[in-house]
Amino acid sequence: MNALRNYFDKIRPQFEEGGKLHAFRSLYEGFESFAFVPSTTSKTGTHIHDAIDSKRIMSLVVLALVPAMLFGMYNVGYQHYVNAVGAPGTFWQMFGYGFLAVLPKLIVAYVVGLGIEFTVAQWKHEEIQEGFLVSGFLIPLIVPVDCPLWMLAIATAFAVIFAKEVFGGTGMNVFNVALVTRAFLFFAYPSKMSGDAVWVSGDSICGLGQHVDGLTVATPLGHAAVGECPAFSWDMVTGLIPGSIGETSVIAIALGALLLIYTGIASWKIMVSVFVGGALTALMFNLVGPETNVMAHMPWYEHLVLGGFCFGAVFMATDPVTSARTECGKYIYGFLIGFFTICIRVLNPGYVEGMMMSILLMNIFAPLIDYFVVQSNVKRRLKRVKSNVKTEEK
Repeated sequence: MNALRNYFDKIRPQFEEGGKLHAFRSLYEGFESFAFVPSTTSKTGTHIHDAIDSKRIMSLVVLALVPAMLFGMYNVGYQHYVNAVGAPGTFWQMFGYGFLAVLPKLIVAYVVGLGIEFTVAQWKHEEIQEGFLVSGFLIPLIVPVDCPLWMLAIATAFAVIFAKEVFGGTGMNVFNVALVTRAFLFFAYPSKMSGDAVWVSGDSICGLGQHVDGLTVATPLGHAAVGECPAFSWDMVTGLIPGSIGETSVIAIALGALLLIYTGIASWKIMVSVFVGGALTALMFNLVGPETNVMAHMPWYEHLVLGGFCFGAVFMATDPVTSARTECGKYIYGFLIGFFTICIRVLNPGYVEGMMMSILLMNIFAPLIDYFVVQSNVKRRLKRVKSNVKTEEK
C-alpha cells in the first residue's frame, strides 16, 4: 500500500493546474479517493469525521450484490443448458456460459455510465461522484439476459444524464438511476424486456452451449398472467427459474440483505415494510379478488419470492437518496411499495412485475411522506409545549 501511495503522490503534479494531464484531474482524484481515504478534512464548523466515506459505502453495497450476480451467472447458464441443450451441463460449463453472457453487460454499463460521469465531473471542475459504482452493478442484474448491449448502452446513458446529472449528480437525483434504465428499456423496447423470448439465451458463446433459433421460455409470473397458476417450488427460492439476471435467487439476495443490515447501510424498516405491505395486499386479493384472475389468487408467499420483489425490496427500495428519510416515513414508504407492487401485478395483466413502477412512483412521494411525518412531529411537540405552559400557569 505504501508503494501505491507513493505512486499517487509522484504523479499528482501532472494532474494539478498547469500539469500535462490537467484535463484528467477528476479521473486522478476519483481513483485516488477510491484507493485511499481522502487526506483533506473540513477546517471550520461542526462536522463528524469518520474513516468511511460514500465510496466505501458504495463498495459495501457492491459486495452485497456479488452473491446475486454470481448466482445469476450460474442460472443464466443453467437455463440455457436445460432449455436449449436439453440437459444441465457441468458446473463450470454453466457458470462459464453465464459469466460470458453477463460480463459484457457489466462492462457496457460501467463504461457508458462512468464515462459520462468522468466527462461531467471534468467539465464542472468537480470530483467524480461515486454513486454509479452501485448503479452500474445493478443495471445488468435487472435486465433479461437477451437484452442487446446497444440497447443497454442507450438506456444507461439516458438514465445517467436525465435521471441524475440534470438534477445535480449523486445525492440529488429524485429517481433510482438503475430503475430509470430499466423503465427506459421497458417502454422504448418492450419486445426485449417482456414476453417469452428474452429470459433464456439461445446463443452459443465461445463454444459453450448450443445455438437455438426462436427459443421461448416463460417466467412463473408470465404463466400466471396468462391464467396458469404456477405451483410452488423450492426453485423459486433457490433461483433456478427464468427471470432477470440477478433477481431470481431469494437466498443470494438474503445474503446481501444481511450484510447491508449488519453494516447499517440499508434500512431494515423499509425492507420489512415492503414485504409486509406485499403480503397483506396479496392476502386481501386472495379474499376478494375475481375468481377468473389467477394472479389475484396466487399465494402471498409466491408473490414475495417471484419476479423482482425481493431484489427490489433489498437493493432498490432502500436507496438512501430516493427513499424516505424519517424513521416513521420509512415504514409508510416501504409498505406502499409492497402494496402497489401487488396491485399492479393483479390489476394490470400487461405488466406482470410491478416492483419497478411501484418504487419509481414512491420515489416521487418520498419527500411528501417525510414532510407530513415532520409536520406531525412538530404539531405534537407544539401541543406538548402548550400543555406544559398551561400546567405551569396553574
